Amino acid sequence: MNITLLIPVILGWAAGLFVNYASDVLPITRRFSQPTCPNCQTIFSWADYLTLRACRNCGIRRNLRTWIVQIVAVASFLYFWLFPPIGLGLSLSLIVLTYLGVIIVIDLEHRLILHPTSLAGAVLGLIVGTVVYSKVDGILSGILISILGGIAGFAIMFILYQFGAFVARIRARRMQAAGQGDDGEEALGGGDVYLAGVLGLMLGWPNIVLGLTYGVLVGGFISILAIIQLFVKKRYAENAMMTFIPYGPSLILGAFYVLYFF
Repeated sequence: MNITLLIPVILGWAAGLFVNYASDVLPITRRFSQPTCPNCQTIFSWADYLTLRACRNCGIRRNLRTWIVQIVAVASFLYFWLFPPIGLGLSLSLIVLTYLGVIIVIDLEHRLILHPTSLAGAVLGLIVGTVVYSKVDGILSGILISILGGIAGFAIMFILYQFGAFVARIRARRMQAAGQGDDGEEALGGGDVYLAGVLGLMLGWPNIVLGLTYGVLVGGFISILAIIQLFVKKRYAENAMMTFIPYGPSLILGAFYVLYFF
């Protein structure tokens, strides 16, 4: 066994801890703070939290997501340690991977893409885009390509957001007709628009178009699976307009493929 493989294992485990920590505290406090038990809100000691211990107060063990994130993070770090993306390089690719992990977990669990994470992503995205494209045409060209990608990603998703707002209005009318209150759900959240801008900074122009196309295809495939499930359960008529799927992970998967494998 190559002893150096312990390095990505340790780094991956640490990255998984960070993804879990950020996903546990940011949606609740909007800042980095002391983690608490989701069941009884008892504050974890750092030693208990980082060693993944159950809550000492109520005995609830850490959820399945915690362990999935840790395993996926270690496996991903191992893979990219052995096969680093040529454009990004090893260090930057692992940082981006950790950031994207935070966005995916929070969006899946809370249907939120937080403004602080978008701001951090914009800085990271500009660095990534500049590093990738400056290798060919110089740093000024790299910055320009990255910024153009960010603008394009934001603009394209903003147009789709407006269409989603139209769908949400139709849904609200259906809910009112059924005697239900409007729950404020959106077909496409405003956070997705900012995320597309961040991904555009990373992918640059014109690769952001390709990344968003792949993301839309992934989101469409997931939506088809959801519709099939409704048909199987014979609940399509009443639930087709009432079911919303977090779109951020789909956009990230499309961008991830372009950034790491294209």
